[in-house]
Amino acid sequence: MKTRRIGSVEVSAIGLGGMPMSIEGRPDEARSVATVHAALDAGVTFIDTADAYHLHADDVGHNETLIAKALATHERGSEVLVATKGGHLRPGDGSWTLDGSPAYLKRACEASLKRLGVEAIGLYQFHRPDPKVPYEESVGAIRDLLDEGKILQAGISNANPEQIRASNEILGGRLVSVQNQLSPAFRSSEPELDLCTELGIAFLPWSPFGGIVKAGELGSRFAPFAEVAEAHGVSAHQVCLAWLLAKSPVTVPIPGASRPGSVRDSVEAADLVLSAEEIERLNAA
Repeated sequence: MKTRRIGSVEVSAIGLGGMPMSIEGRPDEARSVATVHAALDAGVTFIDTADAYHLHADDVGHNETLIAKALATHERGSEVLVATKGGHLRPGDGSWTLDGSPAYLKRACEASLKRLGVEAIGLYQFHRPDPKVPYEESVGAIRDLLDEGKILQAGISNANPEQIRASNEILGGRLVSVQNQLSPAFRSSEPELDLCTELGIAFLPWSPFGGIVKAGELGSRFAPFAEVAEAHGVSAHQVCLAWLLAKSPVTVPIPGASRPGSVRDSVEAADLVLSAEEIERLNAA
């Protein structure tokens, strides 16, 4: 598979988002492990998770634990860059809350280290800004974790251009990734993508198909994606990922998956070449 870089690490151009394997509608553990193994067999070397990817208050970190188990039982598990996040919480009632306080982020990182079974997390990201906490304090905690060697690389998520620039300054130029939503249905993160391209910072589009609920409707909602897919004999989802890759050399899409077949389809997008005319059609969709 083609590769891209996240900081100092070369990774597969298509990553794997672990969220669908741990929230509502999640499959049993055997299928989830098979999904991760299928990703590794297909050449995926980047997996995104978070401590908040779980269902109930008593299974915080479910996805981190699952990913760690799947990697430990595959011969290529040690080759994978695992990114996790802290600062976004699920109390267990289906809602999402925030805690960007430095004390909480440092506790969350320690817990993630234990669940992942590593001495240092490959990429740790501040999950979402907390309006109750000054942004520089939250990112300052990530800087401290980086300086202490608890994490090897630092990123942020759900950030605007001002926050990207501020984070890179706070981190002393060591910001390696920004994870924002970007899809045919959600284009408002394109200014952030442009800035990341300018700065050479990896941009990790989450929910590239428009979210778990609407992912299956991609082709019907955006006809040009279905039309280009038909012309190439591939899925609209592959076209979507190839389109995101064509947008910038810093993009590393992280489509979520809970079935081995979905992973296999997604990774083939890394080798799908779209013409300039096709890209323009998709940009206008």
